[in-house]
Amino acid sequence: MTLRVNVAPPQNIGSVPSGNRRTAPLSGGVFEGPRLRGTVLPGGSADWQLLRSDGVLEMDLRVTLQTDDGALIAMRSFGLRHGPPEVIAAIGRGETVDPTTYYFRTTPRFRTGHPAYLFLNRIVAVAAGDRRPEGPIYTIHEVL
Repeated sequence: MTLRVNVAPPQNIGSVPSGNRRTAPLSGGVFEGPRLRGTVLPGGSADWQLLRSDGVLEMDLRVTLQTDDGALIAMRSFGLRHGPPEVIAAIGRGETVDPTTYYFRTTPRFRTGHPAYLFLNRIVAVAAGDRRPEGPIYTIHEVL
């Protein structure tokens, strides 16, 4: 599926022993794929980020998805983003950057109790990200 999230201004927690910590609340979003579609619920959905001293951004995305038929799905995804300094700087300025010029990969996991979507509890998925000014776009694939 494709997941598009809208990111509110980040909250900078500051320097912690392992790097610089910030949270990026999600203000909404949408997802669509062959077996499910719906919206990202705001209020509680956020990306917990750690910018390490080596320039790698660790992302811990926690999202509640609501399908068009009303099912709730918890998604948590850990990933890494890094690239050439000039590319990362352009992303930081809010510019649209070609996603092939930097590394942005995550490993989504899903949890739900809704009978129509129980298959999500049993899959391994990987995602490639594309950071846009309004928020990232994740292309999520089930590993077969």
